[in-house]
Amino acid sequence: MTVKSAEAQWKGTLREGNGTIKLGSGHMESPYTFASRFEDGKGTNPEELIGAAHAGCFSMFLAAQLTKAGFAPTSVHTMAKVHLTDGPTISLIELNTEAIVPHVSQAKFDELVEVSKNNCPVSKALKSVELKLTAKLN
Repeated sequence: MTVKSAEAQWKGTLREGNGTIKLGSGHMESPYTFASRFEDGKGTNPEELIGAAHAGCFSMFLAAQLTKAGFAPTSVHTMAKVHLTDGPTISLIELNTEAIVPHVSQAKFDELVEVSKNNCPVSKALKSVELKLTAKLN
């Protein structure tokens, strides 16, 4: 269907160095450092970008599933928390979704949430990472 690109450049040692992450679309370019990845420094980090990608993918996929089932979502908002643990390893991703979908039952919503959890492209790519999902229908 499509190919998307991004790039990163790192200069220097792990702790003292710094880098830049840039999206191929040109819509984002951000610095990253040891501190922005492993502490609370300014800049972005790969885990934050993975979280944004997963939240965006899941929200869009759920909206598509709802639409396909005959329910027009007003909004689907997903927040992601990506846990980086020793190794370093991404050990857990928590997605928290809130959706406004007129006329859908809780049972149908829950069914489509599960389909989306298992089938959005980013979820599929991250199958080796534990995924916890909380979804609320407003």
